[in-house]
Amino acid sequence: MQRDIDWLDVCRRVVARQADLFEAAPSIAERTVYEGRGEGGDMTLELDRRCEDIVFEELEAGPVAAGASLTAISEERGEVHLGPSDSDAPRVVIDPIDGSMNVRRTIPSHSLSIAVASGASMADVDFGFVHDFGARDEFAAARGRGATLNGHPIASGGPDSGLEVVGLESAEPSWIRGAVEALDGKAYRLRSIGSIAITMSYVACRRFDAMLSARRCRSVDAAAAQLIVREAGGAVEFAGLELEQAELDLDARYAVIAARSPEHLATVRAAQEATFPPPQ
Repeated sequence: MQRDIDWLDVCRRVVARQADLFEAAPSIAERTVYEGRGEGGDMTLELDRRCEDIVFEELEAGPVAAGASLTAISEERGEVHLGPSDSDAPRVVIDPIDGSMNVRRTIPSHSLSIAVASGASMADVDFGFVHDFGARDEFAAARGRGATLNGHPIASGGPDSGLEVVGLESAEPSWIRGAVEALDGKAYRLRSIGSIAITMSYVACRRFDAMLSARRCRSVDAAAAQLIVREAGGAVEFAGLELEQAELDLDARYAVIAARSPEHLATVRAAQEATFPPPQ
């Protein structure tokens, strides 16, 4: 990773501008304007595109203007090279809005997710940032340096209260039936926020004991938060793959789980496998 770049400052600049954008479009009608289908495959809201534009503008005005070479991987634009030609350019993995339905319906819980990686896999992520616009919480991590919540270190370890709260994402009823049945008698409560990045970050800071996605997610949804979980002492799995096998490209899809302990990870893994089998 190019260590002279203040990635935290870049991300905070994006957050400030995006917050102004959301405030300027407070109604469901103002937020429900579509522009077509993005590179990630989903229908693109005008708000998605404008949030992505802000990220790219800050990358151009900051790191790129200072001479950095970057390869951006973003939900709407796909893979874009910025700055001078460099085959070793860091990858910047961007989800401008994780929780687009929440944004459209004016549900507060949605996030900005940005990860910076020195290679092509989840194991190569060096910096992760997730901002929860509802709670106004900032989660961040640097590889080998721990994770923070609103600038304060997230302590690893801590008491184990069992599977008191499990986060469940991609919660269409037909997708979650098997997971819910598998967790019956093993988890006390389920919570569905509508943002994979926030839900994983909640595992990192022990608001949740574990989480699972009931549908395979994209790399942009989880790249930043998986580092935050791991740097806070938790564990993450992508469809049973080693982290080195979980690639960051936009075409990749993963069944993701996270937990505070190996025992809880095994429980949510079994619940996820009851929803769909792992790839052969």
